[in-house]
Amino acid sequence: MSTYILGIDVGTTSVKAVLLETGSKAVAASHALPTSSDIDDNSGIKAKEQHTGRIIDTLNRCISLLPADKLKHVSSIGLSGQMHGVLFWKAQGGCDWSNGDFFTAGDTSQLITWQDGRCSSDFLSSLPAPDSHLSVATGFGCATIFWYMRHRPDFLEDFTVAGTIQDYVVSMLCGLGGCVMTPQNAASWGFFNTSSNQWNTDILKGAGFPLHLLPHCVPSGGLAGQTCSDWHGIPAGTPVGAALGDFQCSVYSCMSARTDAVLNISTSAQLTFAMPADFKPPNSPQPASSISYFPYFKDSYLAVAASLNGGNVLATFVEMLSAWMKELGAELSDSCLYEKMIRGALNQETTDLRVSPTILGERHNPLCLGQVNNISPTNLSLGHVTRAMCRGVLDNITSMMPAERLQQAGVSRIVGTGSAIARNQVLRQEVEKAFPQPVVYGQNADSAVGAAMVLCDLL
Repeated sequence: MSTYILGIDVGTTSVKAVLLETGSKAVAASHALPTSSDIDDNSGIKAKEQHTGRIIDTLNRCISLLPADKLKHVSSIGLSGQMHGVLFWKAQGGCDWSNGDFFTAGDTSQLITWQDGRCSSDFLSSLPAPDSHLSVATGFGCATIFWYMRHRPDFLEDFTVAGTIQDYVVSMLCGLGGCVMTPQNAASWGFFNTSSNQWNTDILKGAGFPLHLLPHCVPSGGLAGQTCSDWHGIPAGTPVGAALGDFQCSVYSCMSARTDAVLNISTSAQLTFAMPADFKPPNSPQPASSISYFPYFKDSYLAVAASLNGGNVLATFVEMLSAWMKELGAELSDSCLYEKMIRGALNQETTDLRVSPTILGERHNPLCLGQVNNISPTNLSLGHVTRAMCRGVLDNITSMMPAERLQQAGVSRIVGTGSAIARNQVLRQEVEKAFPQPVVYGQNADSAVGAAMVLCDLL
């Protein structure tokens, strides 16, 4: 009888679940659903929040669509999800298991996501310096908690636990009284030293930070506990891995050799390669550097150029076109607009139009916003603009991690992955122009698969 590992990714826009056959590591079944959980921001503080209940409802629906006969034979559950963000809940009452074999969100806040912009540069500069090699940016869990301390301290009094959305799911599945967190997610919160695997408790305590909200850290690839109840046919007592970062799991699913570099373009974009096993990160943040070092597995690190601007740039352009058309009295669906954009760009193999698509800035340079240059009467077609945007996304990420850096690291090929690359042939063409190394597109290159593979390999 085959057994399976359930891999789950709670992403920024969707939830995906896969069943990985334990012996072959082949994907036996998978399903993904959009969460449609974004909350409109009327606050004026650049908040970016999502409806926790909708995310959990989507997760339950996604699992229920997997084959019931295979769910009965799930031997362990691995989770990943969107990093940096923070969710608050009460240790008792964080969910309700009374509604059949699934849980519903209970006493929780909304999810404040990694895209949250409420922490201005001035606010961030007022925070104590972390004992970490990673800088703190808006959207990071600890920065968001500091913001609530100063602007809405009463909000924090309503909750006893904090974590990422994937940590919350683990806690609820296992019935934990608190939150356990891996270094992958802890590093994404800020004020965490990856060399000692410890929070900066002395620094945070001196700043009046509510230390009781900090999760307890456990190794990446280890277990958090066992399911406390039957869940969609998965038996109670099934081991559950501590939640991992979606980025690390995505890389794990497709980096088959240490000489690979992985280019992921989904909502945002990342270019990464593995550092040597003996690498140690700097002792302090390098805020002006476009390259960061993310904790991976077994005390190793990834060199990462993490751009805030990826597929979201094209999505924003589609939204702009749609709004303009409505103002002009015409309407097309977003999918139809996107299809026409891609078709036009495929007919426009090159363009002299230049688009710098950093509409969201970058963490190492938040004030550098988008620009359009070299505009002429002959390059204003939809095809020209779409081609220029796709090229601009690649120009931006390769400016953050130049090809020379990859060659020095011994990178011999680029593995392309992510939803934007998968659905956009123009983007793939620009990827292949941007690198001297050959580009391959990995199958099953996603975080849900990676979360399952980690449990299969490391437990």
